[in-house]
Amino acid sequence: MATDTAIRVASLAKSYGELEVLRGVDLTVARGSITALLGANGAGKTTLVRILATLLRADAGVAVIDDIDVASEPGRVRERISLTGQFAAVDEILTGRENLALVARLRHVEAPRDVAARLLERFGLTEAADRRAGTYSGGMRRRLDIAMSLIGEPSVVVLDEPTTGLDPHARLEVWDTVRALAAAGTTVLLTTQYLEEAEQLAHQVAILHEGRIIVDGTLADVMALVPPATIEYVERRPSLEDIFLAVTGAGTAGPHTTGEER
Repeated sequence: MATDTAIRVASLAKSYGELEVLRGVDLTVARGSITALLGANGAGKTTLVRILATLLRADAGVAVIDDIDVASEPGRVRERISLTGQFAAVDEILTGRENLALVARLRHVEAPRDVAARLLERFGLTEAADRRAGTYSGGMRRRLDIAMSLIGEPSVVVLDEPTTGLDPHARLEVWDTVRALAAAGTTVLLTTQYLEEAEQLAHQVAILHEGRIIVDGTLADVMALVPPATIEYVERRPSLEDIFLAVTGAGTAGPHTTGEER
């Protein structure tokens, strides 16, 4: 019987020679939620993701996806999980439609062109469907990449730093896509170094540091760990990102006086 837990990790350990990368990781991810896994470079995020995706074996501990043990039944796990890496894995020579249809055929999905058409519409790529993917913007490529990862209807999607290298417009597009995935019932595990990204998207935040989860809880739980805010009236100058979004039509920005929490 299925539980409300999509991912369960307990006492997970992994070393490379004398280098301990994961040192007893514990993590539980609720079904249909977005969980942000935060950590600096070298914290072990990618190693954990590769173990969950059956690309790497742990030295010790347990990892379970949809009540299926990752180590003992990797084939069944691969039917339920999809991994999108840091860089879009699209074929730039093929069109968006051809990329999707190709993946559908490789996964032995019936009516691959129909599947491609539905995903193109779902991700707002219909008008660009028959253009080579090499002509797509960064945000469009990433949306196509995520669309490709959904072929076969995986219940768990792992996004490994999905907005790395994207401009502010493209990042907002990806954020909207991630929110839509969770709204449709897909469980999303999102690794990121961007605290704002976690704050915008995540239902749950886990901080991985030196191979261990040192904080795990809702955003409210995590925020409660810092001292209470004090209210001060300050003049807030727009950031360069605010200005960029304003002048390109994606938002407004300008110096103003406001009450802010500090």
